[in-house]
Amino acid sequence: MSINEKDQLKLLVAGDKKVIQDLYVNQFPKIRSFVLNNNGSVSDAEDVFQKALMQLIARYRVKEFSVEGSFTGYLYVACRNLWRRDLNKQKRIVTNNEIVERDKEAEDLTMGTLEQEKWELFQEKLAELSDNCKQLLQMFFNKVPYKEIVEKLGYNSDNVVRQRIFNCKSQLTKLIKKDSRFNQIKEL
Repeated sequence: MSINEKDQLKLLVAGDKKVIQDLYVNQFPKIRSFVLNNNGSVSDAEDVFQKALMQLIARYRVKEFSVEGSFTGYLYVACRNLWRRDLNKQKRIVTNNEIVERDKEAEDLTMGTLEQEKWELFQEKLAELSDNCKQLLQMFFNKVPYKEIVEKLGYNSDNVVRQRIFNCKSQLTKLIKKDSRFNQIKEL
């Protein structure tokens, strides 16, 4: 991670126009592409990108944090999570011809921040697992078939893989629940 990237979050919060412009020029096209490929429009992508930036700024102002990996990767994940949440909301909304104004900007900001904190806690605890567990769970989360996991990792059968995944998920759950942040997030 370059020194410039380490400072991007602080400069974004400070309102540095060059950093904001750079993010829109270099990062927004990736977000636009993701949203367009997932049933969205350019307008949706603009909204998601702007909400993600606002969430990062608001969250940093409430409690300073640092991004351990790539800031641009962090921003991409935040945008991806926001868009997926928006898609899930759309599934639950019954539409009619009547136009209804929604004033849920503050709620959206809070929910997005909460989701990001959950994601960070999950990623942090996943990193604490053994390399074998990390590899197994990543394959499981990416919906790799059990037979393929058996072949790639040299297990004896599908049942052994299922049992190992169950054990790894249990370890991950215990690590997450032991963390003091889990109860804070859960209460919100």
